[in-house]
Amino acid sequence: MPSKSSARLAALTVAAACSAASTIVLTSPAHAESVRIHDIQGSTRMSPYAGQQVTDVAGIVTGIRTYGSSRGFWIQDPNPDADPATSEGVFVFTGSAPKGVAVGDSVTVGGTVSEYVPGGAASGNQSLTEITKPTTTVVSSGNALPAATAITSRSVPDAYAPAGDTAANGSVNALPLKPSKYALDHYEALEGMSVRVTDTRVVGATDPYTELWVTVKPHENRNRHGGTVYGSYDDQNSGRLQIQSLGATAEFPKANVGDTLTGTTAGPLDYNQFGGYTLVASELGTLKSAGLERETTREQRSSELAVATYNVENLDPTDDTFAAHASAIVQHLKSPDIVSLEEIQDNNGAKNDGTVAADQTLTKLIDAIVAAGGPKYDWRSIDPADNTDGGEPGGNIRQAFLFNPERVSFADRAGGDTTTATAVTKIRGKAHLTLSPGRIAPADEAWKSSRKPLAGEFVFRGRTVFVIANHFNSKGGDQGLTAQYQPPSRSSETQRHQQATLVNAFVKDILDTQKNADVIALGDINDFEFSKTAQLLEGRGELWSAIKSLPRNERYSYVYQGNSQVLDQILISPSIRRACDFEYDSVHVNAEFNDQISDHDPQVLRFRP
Repeated sequence: MPSKSSARLAALTVAAACSAASTIVLTSPAHAESVRIHDIQGSTRMSPYAGQQVTDVAGIVTGIRTYGSSRGFWIQDPNPDADPATSEGVFVFTGSAPKGVAVGDSVTVGGTVSEYVPGGAASGNQSLTEITKPTTTVVSSGNALPAATAITSRSVPDAYAPAGDTAANGSVNALPLKPSKYALDHYEALEGMSVRVTDTRVVGATDPYTELWVTVKPHENRNRHGGTVYGSYDDQNSGRLQIQSLGATAEFPKANVGDTLTGTTAGPLDYNQFGGYTLVASELGTLKSAGLERETTREQRSSELAVATYNVENLDPTDDTFAAHASAIVQHLKSPDIVSLEEIQDNNGAKNDGTVAADQTLTKLIDAIVAAGGPKYDWRSIDPADNTDGGEPGGNIRQAFLFNPERVSFADRAGGDTTTATAVTKIRGKAHLTLSPGRIAPADEAWKSSRKPLAGEFVFRGRTVFVIANHFNSKGGDQGLTAQYQPPSRSSETQRHQQATLVNAFVKDILDTQKNADVIALGDINDFEFSKTAQLLEGRGELWSAIKSLPRNERYSYVYQGNSQVLDQILISPSIRRACDFEYDSVHVNAEFNDQISDHDPQVLRFRP
């Protein structure tokens, strides 16, 4: 997924989310009589009072948000109705820090009912029912707060979302809520209300924006580290819930996957652009560490070739992570013979001045590896044209090969550059690349604003191995799992499908030339092992994603919104797979940790050519 920019985008705070949003005002009568909160919320996602003026809406103040753009307070009716589909809480948007109200105040509020869409209508997100332009009267203070509703494994359905209304282009907005049948309906029916979770396990580590993810379903697709594995489009892991805080940033727990928030975590249930339904905690449980440690793979034997892929997340010479990346490669990956690196930035990083060379970035990493006790790697790469390969503007990310020249030799064939495509030729009955390193079909529209695959020809113990380093189009622009459109649109797939088709065709050219050629296509594929992207890349047996050799609950390289999932893959040709003499390891050193140096876990394949 995501490159660094898209991953960080996915982790921004509610405050940032509110700066890019839209408000839906429906055509309706201009004024409504005094109503209750559950009348405003109604039994669908859209308020029946949207666009109307309401008066004397009564409730108890349950939480106050004073930061960011989405400032205001939540109120909840202490006298609920009998309909589980109608929420008893609502957010009152004040724009600036609320004055004159405190938690526990009994208030009446007048204002305009609005449907606010975090991220704007184009995001596809659900809307949040709010009262805007409010006038507030405090009736009394120091009142007991309404009891927080428990969110438990029993209360949250396994089914995630209803199918969208075909008459409304797949939107679920007008569908009646069925909180006992669908998880998203259950959460929507609690929107704005005080909720609580108890003794919940962390399934998404604390990020720099003070968010983490927990699960209320401790047995749901659990892996051995305590994460929740995303292994199918049909199972979105309905127990996941995002946690933010109304308190100070410094007080937010720094949690890793597998840790537990013991006791009660409670606060209003919000909906934001980056993660959907979110418990905004006024009370946080106590963090109990599970003692998660970074994994270490075994060292390859002398007869084994070790090939790895590692997304180093926008690495440039100004970063302070070189020693940590070097330690990961040397200590945890055990110095693979070949390392495909993704997101190597140019020599001055995001400075947008036309620089495209990355020799300083790569040299600094190689020197750090030597200092960490690793080999003196050599490297090969091709500089992109300025600002043509996507990623952070000015950064010019690209793939690069590191290789240990004491174990592996590189077959250099000159001529590979930004725009010239490499091809396959036959020499003495064997397949060879015309350019090594070379790019695959760099002029094709499939690679527009995206990284072009880097192909290289290596020799290990007299055997040629073709390696293709990839970094496919990111998932940016896809609708989230909590979108109002169900199933959500994955528009970014279109380009990845084109890219996968091209890479597969190139591999097929190699295998048509030499049936028993050893070919490896690897990198940040930005898609799941069960996706159509992976199927197109595998083709009709030209390649096979070796992460599928692992048990299902161990298949992950990335954690996004509490889902442990596959984005990084190593695919192998039949000659490698059929030998049954390979070993695959997803080395979990980053994705599950709050102090990660990259958002991706590296992958390692060992085999005997």
